[in-house]
Amino acid sequence: MMKEISLHVLDIIENSIAAGATLIEVEAEVVHAEDRLRVSVRDNGRGMEEALLRRVTDPFVTSRTTRRVGLGIPMFKAGAEAAGGSFRLESKPGEGTYIEARYRISHWDRPPLGDMAQTMYAVVMSNEEIAFTYLYTVDGKSFRFDTREIRQTLGEIPLHTPAVSAWVKDYLLEGIEALYGGV
Repeated sequence: MMKEISLHVLDIIENSIAAGATLIEVEAEVVHAEDRLRVSVRDNGRGMEEALLRRVTDPFVTSRTTRRVGLGIPMFKAGAEAAGGSFRLESKPGEGTYIEARYRISHWDRPPLGDMAQTMYAVVMSNEEIAFTYLYTVDGKSFRFDTREIRQTLGEIPLHTPAVSAWVKDYLLEGIEALYGGV
């Protein structure tokens, strides 16, 4: 398993990009009173046929041609279940995919959430043509990041412009740190 949940999210986002998604929505929700951490990724990519959907949590099933095993989704699922949580995967051809992992916060096998600011920053800067959202909620208080809103404000100025890129990174860091829930 990966050392941080953010690395699983990065892997799932890479799958979404490969599936032709133009919108990728990432959420992380911490509810201390329920001892729960929920992480999800939703995309509008090409989705999966039912036959693949039933088998995709098997590490020996992959749609990649570069290697014969696909460990991302199976490891994400195994990590959530090992930490007293659950895993959900929904997908429809032509509509997209939704992946959700839930963890017990207090479970000794739960990996840390990790550096979600850096994960989101990296995918946004590397994929400017894709719309990304990140919603981080800790005990009912939320931080929302949406590249569509930023692009609307900027007009024709690209996100990778140095000043904009620096602002995006700082905005993600500050927004997430303001809600940091110790997970």
